[in-house]
Amino acid sequence: MSVRRGTGLGDWAEIAGAWLLGLIWIAPLAYAFWSAFHPPEYATHFRLFAPLTLENFRVAWSQAPFPRYFLNTFFLVTLTLSAQFVLCTMAGYAFARFEFFGREVAFSLVLVQLMIMPEVLIVENYRSMSTLHLVDTIPGIALPYMASAFGIFLLRQAFKTVPKELEEAARVEGAGMLQILFRVYMPLARPVYLAYGLVSVSYHWNNFLWPLVITNSVETRPLTVGLAIFGAPESGVQWPIITAATLMSVAPLLVAFVLFQRQFVQSFMRAGIR
Repeated sequence: MSVRRGTGLGDWAEIAGAWLLGLIWIAPLAYAFWSAFHPPEYATHFRLFAPLTLENFRVAWSQAPFPRYFLNTFFLVTLTLSAQFVLCTMAGYAFARFEFFGREVAFSLVLVQLMIMPEVLIVENYRSMSTLHLVDTIPGIALPYMASAFGIFLLRQAFKTVPKELEEAARVEGAGMLQILFRVYMPLARPVYLAYGLVSVSYHWNNFLWPLVITNSVETRPLTVGLAIFGAPESGVQWPIITAATLMSVAPLLVAFVLFQRQFVQSFMRAGIR
């Protein structure tokens, strides 16, 4: 006979805390939506039947080179993610399935990189980009992030869960090393690639400090830096216009989250550390 346990005080406190954190998280976004879609006089006056407008978006789009910022950001995240997929796939495959001298030491060094914040390396990264003449270029923004320790670790763990019998069967069929990788390992790790791709795009779309340091011109400036300059106090831009520009900047990520949230959660559940 099963006994159904009631909801105790601790459970109610946990639920209330979750709702409170959710409201705190969503409050700035909700205000940004309100301010962006209403005239300036209603930015701080919350009236149910206040008139709606798209004028704030038109003004924001016309006052700053947002099309160029979007293009720069798209090139940046595409270049970074493409390089990460190639490098992390090769490194993860090597760590998972090949025996070579110093493998454990090399993988330990990869794990050590997970504990180093990227901001600590800004000076050295800038010096390296200057030596390579990549300052104020999109490749210069992307290069320090192309070899991702997190991506290598995640794909190594995914490849290690693939049964070796599949690899042996592929070898019997005459498949080479790269064919086994492309036809056996990578298709089975598709959920991991999806999860990592969403995390990487989100991070580099929102990255601010390193692009701020390495870029000097509109031709290479991504959205985050362009938005910070656009919303600077000395520019005198009104708050509804700033929130409209902010929503334009985060809209692709919000749409991607709404479309892929189920796949995103399922991918991380399947790609759990084992």
